[in-house]
Amino acid sequence: MTLTLKATTKAKFGCSSIQRYYELIHVLVERNIKGRYRGSFLGVYWSMLNPLIMTGIYTSIFGTIFASYYDNSIVNYVLAAFTGLVVINFFSASTTQALSSVVSNGGLLNKLKLPISIFPVSMVIANVFQLLIGALPILAVVTLWNSKSLINLGALLFPLIALTLLSTGIGFIVCTLYVFFRDLPYFYEIICFVLWMTSPIFYPAEIVPETVKPFISLNPLLPIIESIRQIALSGDLPNIHYMGQALISGLIFLFLGWSVFRWLQDQFMDLL
Repeated sequence: MTLTLKATTKAKFGCSSIQRYYELIHVLVERNIKGRYRGSFLGVYWSMLNPLIMTGIYTSIFGTIFASYYDNSIVNYVLAAFTGLVVINFFSASTTQALSSVVSNGGLLNKLKLPISIFPVSMVIANVFQLLIGALPILAVVTLWNSKSLINLGALLFPLIALTLLSTGIGFIVCTLYVFFRDLPYFYEIICFVLWMTSPIFYPAEIVPETVKPFISLNPLLPIIESIRQIALSGDLPNIHYMGQALISGLIFLFLGWSVFRWLQDQFMDLL
């Protein structure tokens, strides 16, 4: 791995920094995917196992109760639960892996001069690759089936881009904090659980009491989940408000995460 990165960093004369950054990301993403699924029969499709199993469990327990909120259709409830699980699983996996990415590569950073940001970014991109191969084709088929519209199919990319931006921003924040606070993974598990429970995954948003809704609305995953469901399941044209809210939220967190990362990264090497 070290030799590969050394070869990558020795770019030819005139090679732009963007190209070098891309090459390093490519190496790390490839290492991540191959290392994670080496010798596996299903490969990246194992990432689909969790949302499928959880969808089945939620449907068996809550499907009949909540079907009335989804046009009295168990199928619609299944698709809504699956959509929410895809979002929360992507977010949890991407940000949790990004959290430890800088610290776990501290030895490499002490040997080579590398842009530190490639490590959290590569973790998010590796999960984007899994999403494109696994869940996205299913969401695309569902969208075409319900909407019969290529507009909806294209619009499906916008909340997924928002999800990627949000995960990258949070990834920058948590990987930065972990350099200074090594107890963060235990605390972050609680945060992910709170986000899971406050996201309308296995329950419809309509059942949330009015007194609780202001707190639920602070969940940055909420507009992303609602936007994907509206585009893929409603059969209506994309709701610009949902998409805009999701993208703005993603961009805000990306800006905040990158600002925190850039502000503190000069102190990293003393602690790695």
